[in-house]
Amino acid sequence: MTISEQTRPNAKQVVVASPRGYCAGVDRAVVTVEKALEHYGPPVYVRKQIVHNKHVVENLESRGAIFVDELDEVPEGAITVFSAHGVAPAVKEDAKRRHLQTIDATCPLVTKVHHEAVRFAREGMQILLIGHGGHEEVEGTSGEAPENIILVESPEDADAVEVRDPDRLAWLSQTTLSVDETMTIVRRLRERFPNLIDPPSDDICYATSNRQAAVKQIASHSDLVIVVGSANSSNSVRLVEVALAAGAKASYRVDNAGEIQDAWLEGVNSVGVTSGASVPEALVQGVLEALAERGFPQATEEVLTEESLTFALPPELRKAVGKGR
Repeated sequence: MTISEQTRPNAKQVVVASPRGYCAGVDRAVVTVEKALEHYGPPVYVRKQIVHNKHVVENLESRGAIFVDELDEVPEGAITVFSAHGVAPAVKEDAKRRHLQTIDATCPLVTKVHHEAVRFAREGMQILLIGHGGHEEVEGTSGEAPENIILVESPEDADAVEVRDPDRLAWLSQTTLSVDETMTIVRRLRERFPNLIDPPSDDICYATSNRQAAVKQIASHSDLVIVVGSANSSNSVRLVEVALAAGAKASYRVDNAGEIQDAWLEGVNSVGVTSGASVPEALVQGVLEALAERGFPQATEEVLTEESLTFALPPELRKAVGKGR
């Protein structure tokens, strides 16, 4: 639904973007931990946050999930889930040595990037990986071919990176980046390396692209855009940047409604709301309720596109429970 043409120019309004919130990979990863807890009983260990959302992690902790930074924190032989962001082969080997019963909840779209890295490396290509240093996804992808991968974090990096052979070069990217920023970096790289090879298909996932396009749609007529998502969620942080670039007068990220500051709403008539790909819809509804308590009307929804993609649960879990989801 779009904003009514009869809306008074100075009337308050709230528009919520669609699509927003959970993507197929996040839903699969969260359900994986839930099903593992149901089937095996607690504790179930999870390496890193299953997805980058504080609320989701706390909820799963309350049900018996134990989140760890590294596998040496996990008792030998324990049920262990790998997060949606993926892990390097060395982590899987470590799990085998410790006889852990692993369930790999890596998003299939991240797995695709891993496979691309392996293939390019096997072909003797050097790989320029566009992403953020320290992010679990980047660490996992880099671990597939560490001697062949160079991290490129910015256009400035693109201008300075040194390569072995400019004619044997490919690029890949983290799946949760800004589409526009990534293509800016790729253009800068191609100016220096005209024979740069593209990945077989877009690495930035469909959900990241859709959420960025949807926030652009609402930002153009919003005084303020509120993005629901955690600080360590790359795709949520990018949504704030995209909203500002698309014309929003202001944009802020909140974990939940309790973080909304009244000062943000002073002089504001139009508010846009969206959420990152790891955010439960209940948190968005909480923000809409908080706006209603401050005198804003019921939100209208602007739908950019419908999403129907789903992923089957990890094979290790399907086999254990005897059926798919």
